[in-house]
Amino acid sequence: MDIALEPQGGRFDGHRHLFPVRVYYEDTDLSGIVYHANYLRWFERARSDMLRLLDIDQRAAIEAGEGAYAVSELNLRYRSPAKLEDAVVIESVVSELRGASVRLIQRAFRKDRLLVDATVRVGFVSLDGRPRRQPDIWRAAFKTIISQGTPE
Repeated sequence: MDIALEPQGGRFDGHRHLFPVRVYYEDTDLSGIVYHANYLRWFERARSDMLRLLDIDQRAAIEAGEGAYAVSELNLRYRSPAKLEDAVVIESVVSELRGASVRLIQRAFRKDRLLVDATVRVGFVSLDGRPRRQPDIWRAAFKTIISQGTPE
């Protein structure tokens, strides 16, 4: 099969990365409401897409033995449920950059309604799990989108 079709991705809007998802049957519980853990999957996909758009090649870093990101801190607040067939947008904003970690604010919206908000810290670790400084080129990429303050 020779079809050049790429998966749907996100985009930057200023310092915000926006990543669309659709709620499928598999995302919901028996009542048609999104199962709580699926927000974590969506947030992870949004972060990965954001890194890809910043030309941060996680796979190459792992294959070269340099390291990888690991979630070291996570705080979630569920505000309103998403339901089957909803169109949801995951907003990701880099709020803090350190030598070995990045803190993000991630929020899930249905139109203008906030569904879930999270603060996430990802640390760069060696392949044996020890913290290490992020590559300088990655830190430079984050500096181009870091937000001063909290999203509105």
